[in-house]
Amino acid sequence: MLYPIQNSHRNKLDLSGIWDFATDPRRSLTPEDLPGEQNWRPMAAPGSWNEQYEDLFGYLGLGWYVKKTHVPQSWEGQRVFLRVGSANYFAAVYVNGVKVGEHEGGHLPFAFDITDAINWDGENLIAISVENELRPDRVPSGNMPNSSMSMFASTPPTTFDFYPFAGIHRPVVLYTTPQTFVEDLTVITDIDGTDGVVTVRAQLNAEASGAGTVKLTAGGKEVAATVLRFAGGLAVVELRVPNARFWSDTDPYLYDLTVVAEGSANSGEDAYTLKVGIRTVRVEGGQILLNGRPVKLNGFGRHEDFPASGRGLNLPLIVKDYQLMRWTGANSYRTSHYPYSEEEMQMADREGFLIIDEIPAVSLQMADEANFPERLRMCLQQTDEMIARDKNHPAVVMWCVANEPMHAGVGVGALGESDPRIEAANLPGKRFLDALVARARELDATRPVTIVTVMGGPQSWMEQCDVICMNRYWGWYTLGGQLDVARQKLAAELDQVWDRFGKPVIMTEFGADTIPGYHGHPSVMWTEEYQADYIRMHLEVAAEREFVAGMQVWNFADFAAVQSIARVGGLNHKGVFTRIRTPKMAAHVLREFWVRAAAPVRAEPVTA
Repeated sequence: MLYPIQNSHRNKLDLSGIWDFATDPRRSLTPEDLPGEQNWRPMAAPGSWNEQYEDLFGYLGLGWYVKKTHVPQSWEGQRVFLRVGSANYFAAVYVNGVKVGEHEGGHLPFAFDITDAINWDGENLIAISVENELRPDRVPSGNMPNSSMSMFASTPPTTFDFYPFAGIHRPVVLYTTPQTFVEDLTVITDIDGTDGVVTVRAQLNAEASGAGTVKLTAGGKEVAATVLRFAGGLAVVELRVPNARFWSDTDPYLYDLTVVAEGSANSGEDAYTLKVGIRTVRVEGGQILLNGRPVKLNGFGRHEDFPASGRGLNLPLIVKDYQLMRWTGANSYRTSHYPYSEEEMQMADREGFLIIDEIPAVSLQMADEANFPERLRMCLQQTDEMIARDKNHPAVVMWCVANEPMHAGVGVGALGESDPRIEAANLPGKRFLDALVARARELDATRPVTIVTVMGGPQSWMEQCDVICMNRYWGWYTLGGQLDVARQKLAAELDQVWDRFGKPVIMTEFGADTIPGYHGHPSVMWTEEYQADYIRMHLEVAAEREFVAGMQVWNFADFAAVQSIARVGGLNHKGVFTRIRTPKMAAHVLREFWVRAAAPVRAEPVTA
């Protein structure tokens, strides 16, 4: 899961660009047929195929990407890997007609050793098959009878309210390593007074013994270093950084950590460098503490979504979105509803954003126990892969293992109310979710773990969470157009949840659909004025309660959704920016609360 890098010991070749592409709805193609006489057409990767061709908009079946490339002969003698940053949902990889591996689940990377399949004297044919069929046993699920999305009569038939983009969504790269190499690094930081404590766990790909070094540098100057002693391929050391500069949302300072494994005569030396932020995160009472100080996670739910690129990596958009989020005064977002690109995580480290990192377990239908075993297997795999990929990012301050799991019964958890029969029906769902929370804690004890609950869901599902994360739509889906009554209901529910759990509460979703440029006086639903009033009301209620540790608006920008009578133009219009990033009135309300309200008051000059 280490991000591919180029240095004096490793090589990297990015294969992103225009590939040949063909659909295969009957699954009739085989690697021996490629490239063949099929109706191939150009396709950008990264990018969602649904956004690049009109006739592929609703296509979620099998597609083939094909590209020819030379592998530099200077790489011979090293191990060569092919890595895909994300392919949604199921992918198989072939090199020169040989299947080298397959991967299930989108949004997380996978890599295969292709050394033995390479043709060193000519071109190599890389073929990747991808399909994103919506099935009840997948995570997330689709094509389910009586799903939570049936009210929308949605097309495609998802259980979730965003478009199920298909394709290769993140870079495809070739990279090399020595024969024995640093396969994994785990960096855990702590604070002791003014000193930083950095624990490094380095794992080789083989159970080898030997020596190495690890050093921490700042501005090119070494601040700490020590010797590594590998035993069984593992070395664990601790570095102390005197008078360390701690990473935070207001000062996102990063050190360079470099691990060198000396290797042997046959394997060669290896080295890997990553960015490290020294910081701590913990929960105490109604507060989230960053480096021992209370912090509020104010910002957004978001989506990787833009015209033409769909869910594909879009680097200029990342830069633009971070600038716009900073303009509103935000310092946080949730990767709703799947892990975002590694490039996003690197930007968050650099820019000081606090991230709730979430697996793709969105809208799991907890009344559908028949598919529990497959879904649980997939959720555990996604949790393992997400934490393995993102554990070293200082920006990631919390793990989320589910968004809006859908319960049996309606309104069972509203204001703490319960029906014993419905609660009993939801016990299997609780065990499912508790298992995911426990897995995340087992893999990483340094960060809080949560699930994000749906409006009216069982409060018992929150019991194992370190932070209570709630999606609530008082004034939109419930009590729409009645903001005065909605204010009372919201305040009452926040107080009841705090009284029951005594844990920090983050509103991870609250929002109102708004057609850009549609105005009303008085403000009515779907107008920009109503969205602005709606968000202002929520921020005012939260400001009266110290235990509210964050407010994340749904959504940062309008995004592609299913087609239904509730989604005008196939978009979810809850963004405070349009899909092309034009601000609505609500964006200025956020700026008022998060920037201007936080600005220091300038003292007036004293006059005689």
